[in-house]
Amino acid sequence: MSSDRSTMRAVEFSVSIPGFLMARSLGRYSEIATFGPLGGLRLRELVEPPLPAEDWASLEILGCGICGTDLANLTFRSSPILEPFASFPAVLGHEILARVLEVGPGVRRVAPGDRVAVDPMLACRVRGYPEGTGCPSCSDGRHATCERAGEEGQLEISGEPLRRGLTIGYHRDLPGGWGERMIAHESQLFPLPDELSHRAGVLVEPLAIGLHAILNAPPDPGDDVLVIGSGPIAFATIWALRATGFDGAIVAQTRREPEGTLARALGASDVVRPGDEARDALVSTGAAAYQPILGDEVFAGGGFPMVIDCVGSKASIAQALRFTRPRGRVVLLGCAAEFRRLDLTLLWARELDVRGFVGYGTERWQGEELHTFEIVTRLLMESPAPVERMVTHVFPLAQYRAALSAAANRRRSEAVKVVLTPGPGGLPTDQSWGREGVYPGR
Repeated sequence: MSSDRSTMRAVEFSVSIPGFLMARSLGRYSEIATFGPLGGLRLRELVEPPLPAEDWASLEILGCGICGTDLANLTFRSSPILEPFASFPAVLGHEILARVLEVGPGVRRVAPGDRVAVDPMLACRVRGYPEGTGCPSCSDGRHATCERAGEEGQLEISGEPLRRGLTIGYHRDLPGGWGERMIAHESQLFPLPDELSHRAGVLVEPLAIGLHAILNAPPDPGDDVLVIGSGPIAFATIWALRATGFDGAIVAQTRREPEGTLARALGASDVVRPGDEARDALVSTGAAAYQPILGDEVFAGGGFPMVIDCVGSKASIAQALRFTRPRGRVVLLGCAAEFRRLDLTLLWARELDVRGFVGYGTERWQGEELHTFEIVTRLLMESPAPVERMVTHVFPLAQYRAALSAAANRRRSEAVKVVLTPGPGGLPTDQSWGREGVYPGR
C-alpha cells in the first residue's frame, strides 16, 4: 500500500445550525442558500484517505448520480430521525461507478483497472468486525439496516476509530462519489462487464433499490401493479418487474410526457397522469367512488392488488392507501418522512399490508445467494430495456451547482438521473458517456 497521500477535489457538505436556518429561510428564493456555500456545500481540495487495512481498495470515480435523498438533505427537508447514523462534514454521493486504482495485499475480489459498482452501505465487516461477529441484520445479509450504524467502528482510519454512519456519502471518514477518488472495502465492490456502458453502470445502485423491493415483495402472477412516481426509483421498479419476469399489467403514474415515454420503454403497460387519469384507472378496476362529508372521495369494490409508492410524499402515500384494494399491498420506496394530518384510516379499515424497503443485500435468485448488485448486473446483460435513457444529464464536477439545479428542477430541465463526473470536461477519456442528453450547465 502506498504511503503517499495526495489531494483530491470533492464536493463536501457541512451541517450546521446557520446552514439549516439559511436553507430553510432563503432556500425557497435562491439556490445559493441550498446548493452553495451559504448552505454548507463547497468544492474543496481534500486529503485522500489512506487504505485502513489490507482488504481495502483505492478507487478513481468515473461517475456518481444525484439522488433525491441528497436533494432532501441539502435543503434540510428530510426528517432528522436518521441524523445519529451519519457524520459530517462529508463528501456526498452514493450512486457510484468507479475504477480500481490500488488494492491492499488482502484484496481478492478485484484488481487494479477493474470497473466497479460500489455498494455504499456500511456492514459490520466494513466497520472492522471479524466475520461471525456481525449484528443480526448483517449476519442475515441485510446490512442496509446494520444495527451498529450509530457506533464507532473497530476499524481505524489515520489512527482514529471509524466514525458512526450508515452509508458512504454521509460519512466523515469515507468520501462519497462527488469527488475524484475514494476508498472502499473489497466486499463493497462489484466488477462490471466491459459490455456494460458507463450510463448503465452508474445506475446499478438505484436499480438495486427497485430490484430489492420486487424480490422481497413480488406481486402475484397476473395482478395489476400501480407504480407512483416519475423519478429513477419508479423507473427502476418498472424495469425490475419486467426483468424478473412479471407479466401482469403495470400502470405507471408519471407527471410529464417524456417520463411516460420512458416508463413505456422500460415495460409499463399503461401510463396515467395524477388526477383524473389516475382516478379513471382506479375506476376501471371496478372501484366505485363515495364522497364523505369532508375530505377526498374514497373508493370500494375494486382497487389495485399492489401499489408501489416511489415518491414518499403525503399526497402519494394517501393515494396509495386509497387506491389499494382490501388486503392488498402497499410498498414504500420513496423516502417518506414526517407528515401532518396524514389519514391512516384505510390502513386498518382495508387490512392493508404496508412494507418499506431500503438498500440491498443478499438475495435468493435462481437457486443462488447473490448480492442485489450481482443480480442487477446479470439482468442488465440479459434485458433489452433501454435503461441508459434514464441518465439524461452529465456534468463535470466543477459544475455541481448546475447539476443540482437540474436535478431539483425537473420540470424545467426534463432530468431523470443527473450524474457528476470528474473526467475531462465531464466526459472520461477511456469510455465516453456520450453526448446525447448531456446538459451543458449554466
